[in-house]
Amino acid sequence: MPKKNRTTKRTERTGPSIAPSSPCPCGLPASYADCCGAFHGGRSSAPTAERLMRSRYSAFAVGDAAYLLRTWHSSTRPEALDLDGRVRWTGLEILATSNGTAFHAEGTVEFRAHCLLPGGVPDSQQELSRFVREDGRWVYVDGV
Repeated sequence: MPKKNRTTKRTERTGPSIAPSSPCPCGLPASYADCCGAFHGGRSSAPTAERLMRSRYSAFAVGDAAYLLRTWHSSTRPEALDLDGRVRWTGLEILATSNGTAFHAEGTVEFRAHCLLPGGVPDSQQELSRFVREDGRWVYVDGV
């Protein structure tokens, strides 16, 4: 998860491929195909802000910049993303959630994402992300 919005023309997958039967990177006890893969492939939309957060983390893990852009609010979405395929995302912790259910129009998710930087250096990023519904779907607005 980039700490700064870097924009370029590149939006294809840059990360490792993942088998549909593999455990989902988001940490829920389901296969990738039955969890975030369904969102990435457009078969369904995230029903809550937390599930969108998890699916966006998984998109970073598999290098799916197109999904990240599709789930970004139109007022804050960059033109394109340049994901560093050398970063290996290794785990997600959901620290807190507020609102963001089927009964809300907005919500927040605080998380910590763990990764290995090039050279195997462990790192993590913590963020309080803000989500709203746009055209009936949950989208990421911004985070601090």
